[in-house]
Amino acid sequence: MGLLIKNVELNGSKIDVRIEGNRFSELGEGLQAEGAEVVDGNGKAIIPGFVNMHTHASMTLMRSYADDLELHDWLTNYIWPLEAKLSEEDIYHGARLACLEMIKSGTTCFNDMYWHYHGVARAVEEMGLRAVLSSVFIDLNDEERARAEREQAVKLFEESKTYSDRIGFALGLHAIYTVSESSLKWGKAFADEHGLLFHIHLSETQKEVDDCLQLHGLRPVQWLEKIGVLGPNVIAAHVIHVTDNEIELLARYRVKVVHNPVSNMKLASGRFPYLRLLQAGVDLSLGTDGASSNNNLCMLEEMKIAALQAKLLHDDPTVLPAEAVFKMATGNGAAALGLDCGEIAEGKLADCVLIDLNNPRLVPGYNLIDDLVYSADSTCIDTVICDGKILMQGGHVEGEAEIIDEARAYIKRFQ
Repeated sequence: MGLLIKNVELNGSKIDVRIEGNRFSELGEGLQAEGAEVVDGNGKAIIPGFVNMHTHASMTLMRSYADDLELHDWLTNYIWPLEAKLSEEDIYHGARLACLEMIKSGTTCFNDMYWHYHGVARAVEEMGLRAVLSSVFIDLNDEERARAEREQAVKLFEESKTYSDRIGFALGLHAIYTVSESSLKWGKAFADEHGLLFHIHLSETQKEVDDCLQLHGLRPVQWLEKIGVLGPNVIAAHVIHVTDNEIELLARYRVKVVHNPVSNMKLASGRFPYLRLLQAGVDLSLGTDGASSNNNLCMLEEMKIAALQAKLLHDDPTVLPAEAVFKMATGNGAAALGLDCGEIAEGKLADCVLIDLNNPRLVPGYNLIDDLVYSADSTCIDTVICDGKILMQGGHVEGEAEIIDEARAYIKRFQ
């Protein structure tokens, strides 16, 4: 059984790729596999699936709902009031739409933070993707709410064990301005004890920095270091307003930083200090953020914007070349999540994408990675395989029309 991809291009050469179970078992020429499903790779190239390192998947239901607003106005006056009305079933339908969109654009794994954990997990399970999921933890310095949030996090952690091994569990402490000091410490201790990731928004706006300085006399990264909430299991999204000292702390504690260029630009949150982070040795990956602040989940677009933004902000066209941003979108993300994927190699998890080399955007075809970063869009994605199973072939995902119809119905509720 398994899959056999015949005559597909990898690093400029045609090979066969055999998948047994959920891993790449052999790469070579003239491979055979008794009883395997054969996938024709002619005219296609194989690449690792993209790893979207920071999402709020079900915010697909809010795509273009509230645009052109400052972050805190956007959150407090539009997004949070609407989110308060969402049920687990609503979250499920939004997550299914997100999974469909990600499959269509070549993402095979995502790192999510959102409400109603089980609604998202159910969608991921059904759609076949890989994901690390966390439920939003917000206590607003209310001790009673903090107690309830902690109890729920422990309960969800236990319940998460019922899902397949494609779904991981993380702690999703929203931000330093929405979570109390005691809960941040508790969350880090719980994550450390159980070998979990700790997912947080960090230094996203100047207001966040100013408020932290006023409250604690320290900047956000410095304060987290003081209270013991930095470490290699911390996934920090945004990280825009940071000093050299804070960058040194991020590198020293091996914090994983996620760049979200489109969302940051749209919300005018600030300028991502890519080169300073890179030179300090900080682990960098790439995410789209939610579809309400992006407004899509396409990692192809995110790679291009990240590369162009870095060149512009550093006044240097050689900064963040295509190979580097492609690695941020694949292998770096997989490594940050502790997953054995992110490259096409024997023994690795079989998460991959077949690219249609006959798509006009990829012709004449001097350099595939350059083309993917600067030229491609989702129409270039032909086939998506996750955990050794075909999720999309020929650009079609089973059941996609029903998913779209269900999600479209929400416009009547939200307007």
